[in-house]
Amino acid sequence: MTRMLTIHRAGPGMTVQDAGRPGWLDFGLSRGGAADMLALAEGAALLGEKGTHTAIEMAAMGGEFEASEDMRIALTGAPMKASIAGTSLAWNASHLLPAGARLSIGAAQTGNYGYLHVGGGIDTPEHLGARSAHIAAGVGAALDSDTVLKIGPDRGGATGMTLDVEDRFGGGEIRIVASFQTKLFAQEELTRLEATELRRDPRGNRMGIRLEPDGDGFHAESGRTVVSEVVMPGDIQVTGDGTPFVLMTECQTTGGYPRIGTVLPCDLRRVAQAAPGARLRFRFVTLAEAVELERADRKMLATLPQRLRALIRDPHMMTDLLSYQLISGVVSGTEDDP
Repeated sequence: MTRMLTIHRAGPGMTVQDAGRPGWLDFGLSRGGAADMLALAEGAALLGEKGTHTAIEMAAMGGEFEASEDMRIALTGAPMKASIAGTSLAWNASHLLPAGARLSIGAAQTGNYGYLHVGGGIDTPEHLGARSAHIAAGVGAALDSDTVLKIGPDRGGATGMTLDVEDRFGGGEIRIVASFQTKLFAQEELTRLEATELRRDPRGNRMGIRLEPDGDGFHAESGRTVVSEVVMPGDIQVTGDGTPFVLMTECQTTGGYPRIGTVLPCDLRRVAQAAPGARLRFRFVTLAEAVELERADRKMLATLPQRLRALIRDPHMMTDLLSYQLISGVVSGTEDDP
């Protein structure tokens, strides 16, 4: 029997996402994929899944879901209020979604992108080697209410697991490396960039995020002579009025604005999850430092399964109470004394 997940109510910008489509840049298609790749890895760890993992990305608002049979789920990314049949659920944790029960997910309490993972993954058709929707390129589409998604086979595993997550939802320091046009900016401008707080503008999406500086914008010498060339997620373009834009996962593949720097991939999730109004500050690091930071991030991702721990739960709120081993070590009290 085919496993199905019905979306009774879908928030705007809800899509199916995975690690994206690397390798298509020369055809004009950026990688795409989840805005917060760490959240994708956290969900896979919580469900004991390896390799490619496909989940539902919820932009600022969740929805209401129903499973055709009992399913393991996990919730990661920007914390959102969630419940099953009125019973509240912990975020950054795995749970059992019983067949026919309604899972309700509300608005993001902090951050922008929350993720719903299902054991077995979302089994939508692949396009160019991935299942993720790339709205800007017209690959796939946003999920609507009353959509029914096919769910892949689940090998099974524990629920009621959680893990401590990286706090990446309030802005903060963003590490960057020099880009191709960084030298077009005077050293005074680069120094001022590092010393300036930038406010996340409400105008932003999976293509790019606008950052408003406190004070004047940033200007490059001969910035108007830049020839359009390849760009990538993390590049910080500076427009004619001096405003920085950070290119995100669905960015265009070429651009002619001067790039003052490029955000490290391990920090790009912090930019993606910075809610409107959040404050960010850039800091340049050397290429050697960036390589070490990326290596450390990959090691951290590899250790996620080892960092899982049991979720402390109230027995009165455990709808799957009988699936737990509650009497291990209990004795009758009639045994002979030694």
